[in-house]
Amino acid sequence: MKRILSIALVLAASVVVAAQVRVSTPNIEMILKADQGSELQIQYFGEKLSDADLANLEAAGVPNHNAYPAYGFWCASEASLGVTHSDGNMSTVMRIESVSQSEEPTAKVTKIRLKDTVYPFYVTVCYRAYQDVDMIETWTEIENREKKPVTLTRFDSGYLPIRVGDVWINHLHGTWANEGLLVQEPVERGMRVIKNKDGARNSHTDHAEVMFSLDGKPQENAGRVIGAALCYSGNYELRIDTKDTDYHEFYAGINPDNSAYKLASKEVFKTPELALTFSDEGLSGASRNFHKWGRKYKLAHGDKLRKILLNSWEGVYFDINEPGMDQMMADIAYMGGELFVMDDGWFGEKYPRLTDNCALGDWKVDRNKLPNGIGWLVERADAHGINFGIWIEPEMTNSVSELYDAHPEWVIKAPEREVVKGRGGTQLVLDLGNPEVQDFVFSIVDDLMTENPKIDYIKWDANMPISNHGSQYLPEDKQSHLYIEYHRGFAAVCDRIRAKYPDVTIQACASGGGRANWGVLPWFDEFWVSDNTDALQRVYMQWGTSYFFPAIAMASHISATPNHTVFRTTSLKYRIDVAMSGRLGMEIQPRNMTQEERDLCRKAIAEYKEIRPVVQLGDIYRLVSPYDGHNMASMMYVSPEKSEAVFYWWKTETFYDDHLPRVKMAGLDPEKSYKIRELNRIDNEPLPYEGLSFTGKFLMENGLEMPLKHKVDYHKQDDWSSRVLYLVED
Repeated sequence: MKRILSIALVLAASVVVAAQVRVSTPNIEMILKADQGSELQIQYFGEKLSDADLANLEAAGVPNHNAYPAYGFWCASEASLGVTHSDGNMSTVMRIESVSQSEEPTAKVTKIRLKDTVYPFYVTVCYRAYQDVDMIETWTEIENREKKPVTLTRFDSGYLPIRVGDVWINHLHGTWANEGLLVQEPVERGMRVIKNKDGARNSHTDHAEVMFSLDGKPQENAGRVIGAALCYSGNYELRIDTKDTDYHEFYAGINPDNSAYKLASKEVFKTPELALTFSDEGLSGASRNFHKWGRKYKLAHGDKLRKILLNSWEGVYFDINEPGMDQMMADIAYMGGELFVMDDGWFGEKYPRLTDNCALGDWKVDRNKLPNGIGWLVERADAHGINFGIWIEPEMTNSVSELYDAHPEWVIKAPEREVVKGRGGTQLVLDLGNPEVQDFVFSIVDDLMTENPKIDYIKWDANMPISNHGSQYLPEDKQSHLYIEYHRGFAAVCDRIRAKYPDVTIQACASGGGRANWGVLPWFDEFWVSDNTDALQRVYMQWGTSYFFPAIAMASHISATPNHTVFRTTSLKYRIDVAMSGRLGMEIQPRNMTQEERDLCRKAIAEYKEIRPVVQLGDIYRLVSPYDGHNMASMMYVSPEKSEAVFYWWKTETFYDDHLPRVKMAGLDPEKSYKIRELNRIDNEPLPYEGLSFTGKFLMENGLEMPLKHKVDYHKQDDWSSRVLYLVED
């Protein structure tokens, strides 16, 4: 085993003085210079070094940048840490006091304790290096030992210098109904900032994850890539600063805007983890690292296959009733589904939930809609041979609700100001920094599960940002703690829920994709990618989202046409093929489908069950990007043993006499032979290579020709074309 520390393998709780510290995973590592009494410096991050190369590293040229720069000296430079000490001094100078290393079951943790040269003020810079996946997490623990409080004005999780060259940044941007769009651009001189200030949700617009392509224009399966993901559910800020040096400087942490934090004497402030990875196999290689790490260590139940479900929302919206729910349960059971989820509209006594302007917080069944309650629905689901799930929005209330009538002091509201209302003209955000609110939010889930222990799935929504700054709970001198305390409260509630209900599946829905981030997913099994279920737009959104998140976490549903958001009409085959590239579900009223459509979905669900282990637990290889202007997109998943693979091909534009590129596959074993089978086939005759076998070498060097049209009866012709191929070792 390679040594983590260059001079010794240090066991739990031991302390050493070390010149170089190696923070290593199986294939990557970070090298730090850690001389006692000196500043902590980062020298290298990338592919794992040989002992000989490590010995000559400094001679080759290293950045020797401060690994956690503090504000106060060289003030023109960006800093990871900003502190106003109790005497008003705004300068901080940190030097190494000790280096320690401990072992976890599957990781090694290195902690480097820094102390200010004057004040009893400490920062411990921490690194967790996983021993079975290529991911390093870094965070800091900031401790005030001064007699009086200090004020933290910046508190990053981590810092990384990146050598200037032909470096490109890959990141995600969007808006409601258009989340997760891929942006690729060269890193230029100056400052590039990616941040969020939503307060409650943090991934509708920009994302707290980025990739840096180090060898010019990004490639999917070649080239060196650094990946970074801030694991935080709240406001964040990523900064790339390039001035007159040879290095881009990357900083990541909690967004400090309007969030100055008063750190009491003896209090420790822990920052969220920043996950870092490296791959020389392009963007897809970095994605595979994120997916393996995420499934194993972050995502709730990341090793368990997800059920195929029908959600009621686009099928009936607020028109919830017992016969309708029972009919939808029967229909999804007929098509082979495993779970039914009743969405918004099931609750409210004094203020019945007929639309989105009332009753949030009043989590009591509307007996006019459901006279026999939730229990009857659970029993009906059981009778149909499926599981039952339910929608809630626990962090929110309406000004028209029994909860708000009783507890107006529980909502986020600026002192001396009117409340700012959101969705429906009445929606408000509860103050999760308040322990009473935390107890209430926990009780929503606890009461539901206690009364109905067979509930299998909870769809947890959050449809409003924090729209005015003010806590009715926090004292006057800590109003700037609002955002941080909200997410501490959110974490505390989620911890309680998971401690008592570890097995229930929970989806993070936040007006669609507002909570697609690794700070949320330790408590959640999946997220809703977008409220926009249009298949064509989902190709683009799910493509971008796959950069950092595995298919098992991406809820992707078959919906009706014309689509309810963009009103586009796409073929059912196309909608199925797109949805099958994530966690397959349905968002439709089956009663409105023809028998032919129901049977096609039934066939698709049966075939998805065959490929589900490969899609949800396999390795991703993105092949042709929809963003590259080739009028098509293609990707595949390969099982870890390389014995099975699923290949996806979608046409994204239709032009007469179009000539699309032949797609070369990736990730297969060149020595193995794979038999080809098309899934969800609608053509009157099979593809010419149906049932034939090809070597992995041939498929990766040549690919297979994809017909641009489906061979169907004339009256069934349309301009949509897609293919899903299942490859099994022959």
